[in-house]
Amino acid sequence: MRIERKLAELGLSLPAPLRPTGVELPFPWVRVHGDRAFVSGHGPLAADGSLARPLGKVGDQVSAEQAYDAARLVALAMLSSLKQTLGDLDRVSAWLRVFGMVNTAPGFVHTPPVINGFSDLIIELWGPEAGSHARSAVGVAALPFDIPVEIEAEVLIA
Repeated sequence: MRIERKLAELGLSLPAPLRPTGVELPFPWVRVHGDRAFVSGHGPLAADGSLARPLGKVGDQVSAEQAYDAARLVALAMLSSLKQTLGDLDRVSAWLRVFGMVNTAPGFVHTPPVINGFSDLIIELWGPEAGSHARSAVGVAALPFDIPVEIEAEVLIA
């Protein structure tokens, strides 16, 4: 329970799972295959599992700072899904790959600092050896439910 202890020390808690209304999501949030877990795209969640605010395009309705915070909330949502699937976050032995998408207004090109909200928290929790990961941070025209950030990942598990 090392990772959960670190979360508690940081004053952070994992949100309830997302339960979208009016849409069918026919896939698992986490797909385990061998020694890897593939994590579906997650958005920022409030503690109760609802979509965190603000919603909208980064560089217009959402500031870069708010988007950084949203990416941090995505990390917590993803950790909640991993815990639900794996039972223990300490089973994650390495973060391999992260793909970050930012719902950008035209001309917004600062996607890497936004996705740093996710990466910074993962590295803080797992350390630079296990937490460092290959990463992309791209701007997109739209994301589901008008969320500002969506991130997917691949992790090595024990």
